[in-house]
Amino acid sequence: MGIALILLFLALFIVGFPVVYAILIPAIGYVLIEGLPLGLLTQRVTYALDSFPLVAVPIFIFVGNLMNLAGVTDRIFRFADTLVGRLPGGLAQVNIFSSLIFSGMSGAALADVGGLGRIEIEAMKKRGFSTSYAGAVTAASAVVGPIFPPSIPLIVYGSVTSVSIVQLLLAGIVPALVCIALLMATAAIIAIVTQMPRAERWPTFRELFGSLLPALPALFAPVLMILGMLLGLFTPTEAAAVTVVYVLLISTLFYRELTWPHLWGAMLMTVRSTCAILIIVAAASLFGWILAVEQIPQDFSRWILQFAENPIVLLLIANLIFFIAGMFLDSTTATLLVVPVIAPPLVLAGIDPVHLGIIVIFNLMLGLLTPPMGLSLFLICDIAKISLRQLLRALLPFYVPLLVTLVIITFAEDLVLWLPGLLR
Repeated sequence: MGIALILLFLALFIVGFPVVYAILIPAIGYVLIEGLPLGLLTQRVTYALDSFPLVAVPIFIFVGNLMNLAGVTDRIFRFADTLVGRLPGGLAQVNIFSSLIFSGMSGAALADVGGLGRIEIEAMKKRGFSTSYAGAVTAASAVVGPIFPPSIPLIVYGSVTSVSIVQLLLAGIVPALVCIALLMATAAIIAIVTQMPRAERWPTFRELFGSLLPALPALFAPVLMILGMLLGLFTPTEAAAVTVVYVLLISTLFYRELTWPHLWGAMLMTVRSTCAILIIVAAASLFGWILAVEQIPQDFSRWILQFAENPIVLLLIANLIFFIAGMFLDSTTATLLVVPVIAPPLVLAGIDPVHLGIIVIFNLMLGLLTPPMGLSLFLICDIAKISLRQLLRALLPFYVPLLVTLVIITFAEDLVLWLPGLLR
């Protein structure tokens, strides 16, 4: 019966049903066929949403929307332009570097693309870069957001697997920095080969300080959050609330650009985005409970442990499974449906659950850049008004640093677990 449910979900998804319906229809059908009380549906959905860690999801979404509407992203971009605009690649380097800064407050790849990405693409077009290349750099750099704290996908992963969210967030810092360095090196090589434009000179100290001063309050937000978690002052959920209060304070007292319409608009956008995520969480929880009742995770565990017991081989299998899952499912759905089945046997075989979490989320983020789903690709195409073929052609060189980062994450366990080790 469990296999039949999975096949029905895949069939509904492939023919074009919204993912929530593709999950709920088989689940409700199972409850009716098995003669289970209908109250079970409400119970499982309510239980899934009664989660303290998940409170951080709407709060971090609100932070990202607030920064977009209050003009914080503009100041981040101007500072990044002053700091690294002279490097080979010019605004391409600015695009990558500013994505790292912005990801330290929004926690979502699509928030980076939809907010800062619009500014970056338009600025690169004005400086003489092709629209497709500007879109490719924006899409590639947005992958970093969900592995650098705060990370909404890592929070969802932690709530599903009961792994420490603080350790997951800290584990993403070094891989994110490695990914940014490799992306910037790739942009520099492309710029040197094709002679792309860059800033005419390095900034003076006065210019650098002049751009840093307006951006400094925004730059301090991720530092405040990471230090607070490292020192044990607050949990990730509490860190989200602290970040909201901090962004509200700097937007009203320092930047003085936040208005009531901005605040209301950020709230409405947050409610819409949160509903889209949490309705999937609720539906997937019911589906996952049914799979557990049918002992699908246990059967898979026995099968995969017979197939391979070497942790390296199991990690390669996990990479393949989640990379393919990311091609067809958004990160939230894939985490909620696939992780409960795949993660237990891998952890049982000796793979660190925090290390596995970074591997899982990075693979799913690569799915944002991979057809047929590729949500970042379609959002970039809409923003930049280019075809998917143009974007993919420009994006090809950036798959190399992303895949190299994935290899490093997979095999350099000590590198990934270095910061979380401070809390152990």
